[in-house]
Amino acid sequence: MKNKIILCFLLISLSLSILGQDIQRLKYFKQTTSFQVDQMPYGANDEAGYYVKSGDAKIYYEIYGKGEPLVLLHGGIAGSTFEMGELINRLSPNYQVIAISTRGHGKSELGTEPHTYEQKAKDVIAVLDEVTKDSVTVFGFSDGGYTGYFLAGMFPERVKKMVILGAAETHIGDYKMNVKVSDMMELDKAYWAQQLSLMPEPERLQEMFDKVSDAISKLEISTDFFATIKCPVLVMAGNHDQFLSTQRVVNASKMIPNAELAIIPDCSHGVFLENFPAVWACLVPFLNE
Repeated sequence: MKNKIILCFLLISLSLSILGQDIQRLKYFKQTTSFQVDQMPYGANDEAGYYVKSGDAKIYYEIYGKGEPLVLLHGGIAGSTFEMGELINRLSPNYQVIAISTRGHGKSELGTEPHTYEQKAKDVIAVLDEVTKDSVTVFGFSDGGYTGYFLAGMFPERVKKMVILGAAETHIGDYKMNVKVSDMMELDKAYWAQQLSLMPEPERLQEMFDKVSDAISKLEISTDFFATIKCPVLVMAGNHDQFLSTQRVVNASKMIPNAELAIIPDCSHGVFLENFPAVWACLVPFLNE
């Protein structure tokens, strides 16, 4: 009870700290580059935002551009639609970009059902059922990449091709995460203040951390699972990814029947934030095939 009281006090204090600030000036987690005055508030743009009911939660998504549908799935824990901003900028002139906020992140509800990648894949399908009847291209980063794998395995008819960044062969226990609100706040108070202002249930932030951590700790994605993915997949990662060895990324590319591989040098997990031109140079030829 004492910990819950402290957490609530912390959340209220942070929420109050951003009153009077411009929520349109969003940032992604640990962003070090300067804010752009004209940057679209991806993830908090009422003009482009929609909700759909998926099981026990309302899922928030935004739509930009016209053309073939392309789904963007951001990272987990500290991930947000805003981190996908440059991708949306570049893709929306030629695609209908569908940027989904994962349950518990941004403006999406967390729900009460078990937090699994099967459920996250169903969340994506709930959005797609509202937006398009066509099969889609998927770009998934990290936690969003694992959701992409499950989406393609469970609903192969809905996925045309995928780009998966920072998600690869994984076995139960590979990830042992113990993420605490207090620790994350210390890393980037401004980011979490903004996210708490968007969340429909900010008091459940620690619960979201725990659910995502538990889901990934139980993840088993290897030969048998990858064999179910029939669409073309571009598997990408930085060669210094702190969560994945390069070998595990290579393994995934070999286990997926129709896969290509791109390893970006001198980059860590957030490779598309560190060297976007390199990621874009790999992405375009694959999308145009």
